[in-house]
Amino acid sequence: MTDLLKTRLNRRTVLQAATVGAVGVSPALRALVHAQGSDAPEKKEVKIGFIPLTDCASVVMASMLGFDKKYGVTIIPTKEASWAGVRDKLVNGELDFAHVLYGLVYGVHLGTAGPKKDMAVLMNLNHNGQAITLSRALADKGAVDGPSLAALMAREKREYTFAGTFPTGTHAMWMHYWLAAAGINPVSGAKLITVPPPQMVANMRVGNMDGFCVGEPWNHRAIMDGIGITANTTQDIWRDHPEKVLGTTAEFVKKYPNTTRAVMMAVLEASRWIDASLSNKMKMAETIAPDGHPNSPAYGHLKLPHLN
Repeated sequence: MTDLLKTRLNRRTVLQAATVGAVGVSPALRALVHAQGSDAPEKKEVKIGFIPLTDCASVVMASMLGFDKKYGVTIIPTKEASWAGVRDKLVNGELDFAHVLYGLVYGVHLGTAGPKKDMAVLMNLNHNGQAITLSRALADKGAVDGPSLAALMAREKREYTFAGTFPTGTHAMWMHYWLAAAGINPVSGAKLITVPPPQMVANMRVGNMDGFCVGEPWNHRAIMDGIGITANTTQDIWRDHPEKVLGTTAEFVKKYPNTTRAVMMAVLEASRWIDASLSNKMKMAETIAPDGHPNSPAYGHLKLPHLN
């Protein structure tokens, strides 16, 4: 073995050690090594699906701020219409990763939410952030929380309809638990349907449901539109509960371990950036709102419902 090769190998060993957290090595050096060394991502471009909810921010900002490039990948965020669509595209490989419901990943893994496939929860994206909304029509009759809703339903007999966003998702779990805690049987005493998050407010506006559970900004949108009130927030049901995660298939992780690691690092850094200051949070809000980057075609497909 030549002295030059030995030098390269020794240097390579040191740099590889830096990527796994050697003390005293700068994050910038670790990122450079990760992108250029033997741990370089196997797949350079990845599609990450998201639903237009505020908790997709880390995924979107990882792409917008270039954190993905720092770790040697290009994230292509793709806005999806429903959780069922996200599930199908993850399973068939149209999406590499997704901002996805915690319970959806487990549902697919167990085969209780459609086709069974081994899945992977890579990291948590947020805690809390969901709410249970009741229609203004119910609120005007005094139903503003669980007990008063139960009293109204006992007094005025009819079929009451409530919605979650996915059968094995956390929203369905919150709605079932909340109704049961108020003495309302969520199976025999009410009708529960599945509605994609972006369609929640429109369905309540035309009277298709009496209440729903979903992530923001849709609960706030119902309030601003004057068609609903917040009866409970999910952090009051389970404080700091897990909600959305970065998910993918176990097959993808096994085939592209370095790519998976790079995407996780980019999303984690975006999360830290968002949490670092109020000004960063404002920039994030402007980016994912419809008036964010109004003259930039590159960002047009990412525009989300306004947060106000």
